[in-house]
Amino acid sequence: MSEQATITQEQQTQKAGKYLTFVLAGEEYGLEILRVREIIGYMDITAVPQTPDYVKGVINLRGQVIPVVDLRTKFGMETAEQTEETCIIVVEISQGDHSISTGIVVDRVSEVLDIASGDIEDPPDFGSRVDTDFILGMGKIGDSVKILLDIDKVLAGDELGEFANADAETDEQ
Repeated sequence: MSEQATITQEQQTQKAGKYLTFVLAGEEYGLEILRVREIIGYMDITAVPQTPDYVKGVINLRGQVIPVVDLRTKFGMETAEQTEETCIIVVEISQGDHSISTGIVVDRVSEVLDIASGDIEDPPDFGSRVDTDFILGMGKIGDSVKILLDIDKVLAGDELGEFANADAETDEQ
């Protein structure tokens, strides 16, 4: 087996595991369960001026100020009315040498799935104009496909780092 094939095999094995699946605009997505801190009902979000349109604002979760991102807006989807199923998934993302708790707004949470490495394929190649770096893989579950997200890459950006740094400075005072 070539070195490239070995590396690919190792990467696929690393992708296997438990994923929390959720729905956005009728499509199912998944993220690694180990990145999920908690799931909370939708709550009031304090808007923060001069942030990108996909940053809804911040929430106070047990004394910690957490930025909240609307994944529909981040992915260029149409906005939707909140329902009783709309919720915020609090995830832990890595930025540089520290972790940041961030909330993501989703239409509804589905289930936790255990996906084997053999059921995860690399994202399709749509050409150089389409960025699929944020997709960890495509999970094949029966006849359906779940888009598995690399939440670090989905939420990568200086905006969230600024929130976290401001929060860390507040904690130090």
